[in-house]
Amino acid sequence: MPQVPIIMPQLGESIAEARIVRLLIGVGDQVVADQDIIEVETNKATMAVTTLCGGTITEIRGEEGANYAVGSLLGILEATGEEIERTGSPTMGEESAPVSKGDEAEENLHFRQADQSYEEPKLVEPSIKGLPVPAGTKGANYLSPRMRARMDELGLRGADISAIAGSGAGGRVTVEDLEKFLEYISEWPHSSASPMRLSVADAMLRSWSRPLASVGLPVVLDSVLEHRSRQNPKPGLTLYVLRAFAIALAEEPTTAGFLICEKIVHPRAYDIGVAVQVEDGVMVPVLRDVDQHTVPELAEEYRHLVAAARERRLTPDQTSGGIATVTNFGTFGLKWGTPIPLPNETLILGLAAGIKKPKWSDEVGAFVPVTETELCLTFDHRVVDGGGAGLLLQRIGKLLQYPENL
Repeated sequence: MPQVPIIMPQLGESIAEARIVRLLIGVGDQVVADQDIIEVETNKATMAVTTLCGGTITEIRGEEGANYAVGSLLGILEATGEEIERTGSPTMGEESAPVSKGDEAEENLHFRQADQSYEEPKLVEPSIKGLPVPAGTKGANYLSPRMRARMDELGLRGADISAIAGSGAGGRVTVEDLEKFLEYISEWPHSSASPMRLSVADAMLRSWSRPLASVGLPVVLDSVLEHRSRQNPKPGLTLYVLRAFAIALAEEPTTAGFLICEKIVHPRAYDIGVAVQVEDGVMVPVLRDVDQHTVPELAEEYRHLVAAARERRLTPDQTSGGIATVTNFGTFGLKWGTPIPLPNETLILGLAAGIKKPKWSDEVGAFVPVTETELCLTFDHRVVDGGGAGLLLQRIGKLLQYPENL
């Protein structure tokens, strides 16, 4: 019978590899077209590899826990000629026609190669690596060409070796220093970093290459909490903040702009992300055109995206294109924080825990109990100054006092 390859698909525009989390089938199993057969983890989400057609699994070449490059042959299934003709599936040794943009959805991103010369699975190491370093040591910033070449071989960056004590001239870290340190830590207890953890590490390192600053503002939440209590179902508190954030940004577009050469590029849409804590990382689903939709209109999509994020089932389209992010670290009881914006964003707004405290009321001439939070805004100081950030926070705080308008 004809053989149909099971290939590691292109799971996103910038994704070159994925780790097999779970094999959902075994040799001899019968499958149908578009059945989930392998669960894989990229640096952004957990997704499924599906079958192109129905048939019988005859080989499985991928292993759980291993990383494979896009295009790797993960297995083989046998199918009837009628099934192959019905689904248009390529068989082993055939050439598949190049996929046009209009055909991508139908092809389900399985094949992007014109020449299907299938190989053994391409086992790869994660492309982003890190190196643990002890505190209390320091080294020079200069890296020799030989040192840079060795770091490239190991997948290391300057930040990974910045704490190694150098023995070279002026405290320079040499290749010998690096090798000695690698040997020194070789017997330390360790665990493998997940693709999610490596992705977060890479994003934060790129974010920190900019001059970032943070400001905070106390905001009373009583109006929001009272309005929320009358809704059914109750919208998330973060959603109110996210909506106020989008309105304030739309009123002053330059605050969410990007500095490109000598231009501030303004956002073309106010798509705002919300940070969701997941195992060993953070997912950031994006709500679209938040300035154009009210809290009740956004509530269902918000719940759906947060649930999908917690299950790590977000698609690339659901996590791309955000211009800013809201993170509610108050759920962990934290009263203050300095969140770091994503590399492609200028701003991130943090929401701290709500705390009951007395506040003077001119109306009653006495202190009254209120629930107060701290809004913490981290911003790219090249684009926004402290004054601009402060005005943005004040506007957000004022909008939150009138939740019925959100």
